[in-house]
Amino acid sequence: MAMFILRRIGVMLLTALCLTFVVFVLTNLEPNLEKLAKTQGNVRMTDEQVESWLDRRGYSDPVLIKYGRWLGVVPGFVGEDSAGRAVGSCIGEGVEATNAPRFCGVLQADWGYSTVFRDSVWNIVTTRLALTGKLMFWVMVLMVPAALIIGVLSGMREGSKLDRSLSSVSILSTATPEYVSGVILIAVFASSAVGLKWFKGTATSAMESANFDNFFLPVLTIALYGIGYIARMTRASMAEVMTAQYIRTARLKGVSFPNIVMKHALRNALIAPFTVIMLQFPWLLNGVVIVETLFNYKGFGWTLVQAAGNNDIELLLGVSVVSVFVVLVTQLISDIGYVYLNPRIRIA
Repeated sequence: MAMFILRRIGVMLLTALCLTFVVFVLTNLEPNLEKLAKTQGNVRMTDEQVESWLDRRGYSDPVLIKYGRWLGVVPGFVGEDSAGRAVGSCIGEGVEATNAPRFCGVLQADWGYSTVFRDSVWNIVTTRLALTGKLMFWVMVLMVPAALIIGVLSGMREGSKLDRSLSSVSILSTATPEYVSGVILIAVFASSAVGLKWFKGTATSAMESANFDNFFLPVLTIALYGIGYIARMTRASMAEVMTAQYIRTARLKGVSFPNIVMKHALRNALIAPFTVIMLQFPWLLNGVVIVETLFNYKGFGWTLVQAAGNNDIELLLGVSVVSVFVVLVTQLISDIGYVYLNPRIRIA
């Protein structure tokens, strides 16, 4: 198991390097750099002035050199601005060129500076990720038990009226994207025009103090889609287990149906849904982009939209690093958990 984990961690690091390099190249394309120069310098800059601005700050260097600086394995860039003052990737506010570190990048916990929020990328990402973590926690608390209950009840008696009813609800939930269900929930339950203003708080106020009024609708909006998807997977797995030979043997021996479900079928039926549940974490990072923007909840997804819309390259790279890390870690946990849940799998 130890060698398996070490190999997976090695693959994770290689995958992270490849993915972050792709994101780095896409965010450092010439149009983005030109927009950055005009945003930070002067909107009316000529092409020659833009090129000069980029040269003085190291943006015109080869992409591998810039990527190495961003990682912190290549010495930082040092140049001069139009006024003759020292500028560079390692020269921050209040730091003189003589005292600037030689290496500054992700490996040195220096993620850069946001041109939009005027703060370090590390502070912004950790603050916004904590808000999204709170949202994701309550989504999982609502989504996972509800989905498992629906899936198990449907799969216990395949083809029954209960199965058809719950399966229809699951399909409808999965087929409705977040931006549709969110708008419907807001219009029906939070709008005074309809007359059902049950939720009077706003998701923005939930950033400081979350309660049922201001936090339930965004949680429900994200959870609805996941409930249907996990329930369908659980139902299919449960229905397959209930037709297995050892289940038939238990029935012939006179074991009660609740004991068959709880002691024999449930553990084997949860192997496939466990993997699906773990994959919900990277999906939630994508889902919150829509929901947080819709409800104006200023978390991780909202920050990603702001960084992309305002060409905040450093912040966009920082958000990408966190996204890649979450995806890879959840994949590792899923693989390890799958081995423990399914004893038939052996690691060579």
